[in-house]
Amino acid sequence: MTEEVWVGTWRPHRPRGPIMALYSSPGPKYLIPPTTGFVKHTPTKLRAPAYSFRGAPMLLAENCSPGPRYSVNPKILRTGKDLGPAYSILGRYHTKTMRTPGPGDYFPEKSTKHVFDSAPSHSISARTKTFRIDSTPGPAAYMLPVVMGPHTVGKASQPSFSIKGRSKRGNFSDDLHKTPGPAAYRQTDVQVTKFKAPQYTMAARVEPPGDKTLKPGPGAHSPEKVTLHKPCAPIVTFGIKHSDYMTPLVVDVE
Repeated sequence: MTEEVWVGTWRPHRPRGPIMALYSSPGPKYLIPPTTGFVKHTPTKLRAPAYSFRGAPMLLAENCSPGPRYSVNPKILRTGKDLGPAYSILGRYHTKTMRTPGPGDYFPEKSTKHVFDSAPSHSISARTKTFRIDSTPGPAAYMLPVVMGPHTVGKASQPSFSIKGRSKRGNFSDDLHKTPGPAAYRQTDVQVTKFKAPQYTMAARVEPPGDKTLKPGPGAHSPEKVTLHKPCAPIVTFGIKHSDYMTPLVVDVE
């Protein structure tokens, strides 16, 4: 057996403390949140106010303004134009007149009840609309409870009896066998088994043959309108009363 050669004074021995390489855990992978700074500060500690330094401002050479390219009038100052007094000729200004009430538009005699003490006065006016729309029930809309019979309210009622009709079930006329009676059979005609008696019939009235066309009656003719043999139809007029002493005028009509 050959003796192993060891370099230096190190020899195999039991480790004095735990070595993370000997375990299968991820090791020091997870870090504790820091207590300084602003980003990812631990939530269990108070965070002091943090200040940031702003960058340098934009250079003047990169300004996008047009510069002194506008020609400003030298007579215009910050307080206005640097000129002497000048006048212009204009038309007359149109003033807007307002129509104000005059003395005749007021009625001081009607203000006595508002200025001085007056007795109460009442006026009779029409019924307002609120009463017309009012749909509250009146005294006749309520019904007092009955005090007679079995349906009394708040009172003791005496026993009441009712007369009921006769029941068809269990009655003496109840047919328990449900058999047909004598009236259920049809009576046989006597003429089927015996000699048939003479029978007579009553027919309608027989009309003689003739012309059934409609003929005009007396009211269908108007003899007063016929002017074939007379000059005109009879005309009735209202004249003056004739005197008994005046000779009547006779006119012969040929």
